Amino acid sequence: MFRIFFKTYTEKVWGMSCDEISADWAAQRIKGLNLFVAVVSAVRKSMHLGEGKSGSVKTLIESFRYPRRGPGMVWEAAAQKIRENGGIIVQGQSARRFAWDDVAEVWSVAAQDPVSMSERTYRARRIISSAPLRDVVNSISPRPASAEMASTLKYRDFLTVAIFLKTPALFDDNWIYIHDPNVKVGRVQNYASWSPEMLPTSGGGCLGLEYFCFEGDGLWNTRDADLIQLAINELKTLGLVTADQVGGGYVVRQPKAYPVYDAAYKDAVDAVRAEFAVRFPTFYFVGRNGMHKYNNQDHAMMTAMLTARNIIAGSNIHDVWSVNEDAEYHEEVTEDAGKGASGLRLVPQSLNS
Repeated sequence: MFRIFFKTYTEKVWGMSCDEISADWAAQRIKGLNLFVAVVSAVRKSMHLGEGKSGSVKTLIESFRYPRRGPGMVWEAAAQKIRENGGIIVQGQSARRFAWDDVAEVWSVAAQDPVSMSERTYRARRIISSAPLRDVVNSISPRPASAEMASTLKYRDFLTVAIFLKTPALFDDNWIYIHDPNVKVGRVQNYASWSPEMLPTSGGGCLGLEYFCFEGDGLWNTRDADLIQLAINELKTLGLVTADQVGGGYVVRQPKAYPVYDAAYKDAVDAVRAEFAVRFPTFYFVGRNGMHKYNNQDHAMMTAMLTARNIIAGSNIHDVWSVNEDAEYHEEVTEDAGKGASGLRLVPQSLNS
């Protein structure tokens, strides 16, 4: 299982040898997954015998709900409700600096327009941040004592190459994980299987090839046209398209897609949490990058909703850090699941340390 599945794909995702990756990551992804159940589930599906026991294993479920035009619809609806209730949403501005006034107990936020480079200052009693923890902590004055440790936090970036097809895709799966080390692509999405409304034209198809990289490296800086050609060539190599199917492509780059779990990350996050709880209690961290937690989307959203409830209640009635990174998403539920969850995983020590 390690050689066939875990090693090659994991090293593509993180850009490092499995020897360098925290054992914490392996514990999250493989703990409790029953290989026998997975095999039986695959056989039952191939023989059209129904779901069976696999229905209790989240990673083996056969159906779930998905917005017809993608998850962006969730945020469009949220924005509409905020405006309807008198809230103001400012887009196209980048928060650059946060200053805390200890006397007035007010935050000042310097926001910059990335085009005109002009700045505007906002004042707030409280700040909820889902921006990368490392960058935010190092943008605060007075400088937090934990800023140096926060600077050690690392991120993995990725880009998606969408390939438009003149005819439907040759497979019906939502996604396929690519373990083959002879190609760079790590995962292929079939958008038609998510929703037919996510296709550029009726009767065609669209595949999204995901490439894991570091912002600024050779792959990240490759020209869009060359990335599109790379994706087409690799689809042909994998036998997922034919030459006459391809009708063009588009590239989307996503920086800081994954917070990296290395041997030092937990100490850094713990240091930030401890200091901010005392020194900056009105600054709240939420979401995957904001908390440097590899949450799935539902749990990331929950951290923000519970933070809002804490603010309304005037006290921390909910511990948002105990919203775990869906430790059972790829596992079977056990009786001990969730007991004593801290929200951050313990990092097992290397045998060589």
